Amino acid sequence: MQKLNKQLILRKDDYNLLVSYLKSGQNKSMFNPQNVKELQTELKKARLVDENDFPLDVVRLNSKVKIKTEGKQDLLELMLVMPDKADIKQRKISIMAPIGTALLGFRQGQVVKWQVPSGKKKFTIIEVANLHD
Repeated sequence: MQKLNKQLILRKDDYNLLVSYLKSGQNKSMFNPQNVKELQTELKKARLVDENDFPLDVVRLNSKVKIKTEGKQDLLELMLVMPDKADIKQRKISIMAPIGTALLGFRQGQVVKWQVPSGKKKFTIIEVANLHD
C-alpha cells in the first residue's frame, strides 16, 4: 500500500466514530480482516483536526467524491459512508471497503495507490464535496 507520502487528515469526530466502531467488533465477521487492519493502520497515521480546521477538499465520512482510475477516462462518483449505510446502487461505499479506506483523509487533486480486489490501482481524487453538519 502506498499513499505517495501525503499525510492523512481526519476530523476528530470521524476518527472517534471509526475507532469506536472498530473496537466494538460490530459485524466483525462481515469484513475482510485485511481491510480492518488497513483502516486501523491508516487511523494511527492520521493528523486529527477540529471541525472548524478541517479543509473542505479532504475526503471524510459522508463526502461525495469523484475519482479517476489511472488509464481510464470515466469518472467514478461515490459517497463514503459507515458500513450500515453502504448501498452500491446509490454509490454509497463503506469505509470498510478497500477503496473507502484508500480515499479517507486525502485531498482533491491527490493521487492514491491502493490494493483492491482486482489488483493494485492508482486513483486521482478529482472532486470532493462535503456537506455541512
